[in-house]
Amino acid sequence: MSEEHDGRAKPTIYDVAKAAGVAPSTVSRAFSRPGRVNAETANRIQRVAEELGYRTAPLALAPQRTDSKLVSVLVSDITNPVFFAIIRGAESVAAEHGFTMVLSDSQESARLEREALDRALTLVDGIVLGSSRMSDSAIRATAQRKPLVILNRVITDVPSVVADNEDGMRQAVEHLAALGHESIVYLSGPEASWTDGVRWAALRTHAAESEIRVRRIGPLTPTVLGAGAAIDDFLAHPATAVIAYNDLLAIGFMKQLQANGMRVPDDVSVIGFDNAYGSDLVTPSLTTVAASLRAMGTTAMALVLEQVRSRRPVKAQATVLPMRLIVRTSTAVAHD
Repeated sequence: MSEEHDGRAKPTIYDVAKAAGVAPSTVSRAFSRPGRVNAETANRIQRVAEELGYRTAPLALAPQRTDSKLVSVLVSDITNPVFFAIIRGAESVAAEHGFTMVLSDSQESARLEREALDRALTLVDGIVLGSSRMSDSAIRATAQRKPLVILNRVITDVPSVVADNEDGMRQAVEHLAALGHESIVYLSGPEASWTDGVRWAALRTHAAESEIRVRRIGPLTPTVLGAGAAIDDFLAHPATAVIAYNDLLAIGFMKQLQANGMRVPDDVSVIGFDNAYGSDLVTPSLTTVAASLRAMGTTAMALVLEQVRSRRPVKAQATVLPMRLIVRTSTAVAHD
């Protein structure tokens, strides 16, 4: 029988299950095993629970402590050089405080990310999520169980560390406008990437201010090889400049342009994002919008360990780190 409160019965897990049209076990997983329920179902359960006023037991909401001196860093692609400095920064802070960092790679897969998190939750004291591909609801549920900070994404009620992508894109567009470019193609990243959405929105805003035409190709796999899927579309509808979601796509696209007889930057100027390792070693060297990568890692790890030590959540807000344009030889004055 339901417990009485203010003359009304408190809703139970069975009430939520009935209203959401799912089994009680599915409701239980939605709250206790983040990622084990698909995003649409989880969102429906959360919505129904809120409407009914259902609350999980305090124990279920309390972060689970292991005191293992282990902290997990989960990244979306360990082969992406953008993570090199982030990982090194996070590891340095963990070691300084007597923690061992456990590194996992989700290979740009939300399913693999969920599986890695399920394993880590019972083993580690805290989690840093790098460029997560999971749903907001799954990440919030995980943050209720374990100290967690997310990188490159802003989610309500979850502490995060992000680069100032809007200002970074502004710098890129103003640089191209000063060089006389009137058209830009954006090579977009993964469809589930929060950062990609922010960069595309900022590009449209600042391009409109400079009266520059823009269009988008993608989503694309954010690798050197992933750029191959964009070249035919670009050649059919060319522009004088390209801004890529990340440096790997930019480098791959420069190779595709050169293989098709086009010159960078004489025919097409190219800008990447992140200033990842190797962006200054290619020919031409890549103009890029640099993120404070090591600082992202150190800041995120410090925030996680603050939660672990204090045994209470830090303020759920976004820490925004600056970006700066680094001009190299892949951009030049536009030619008609």
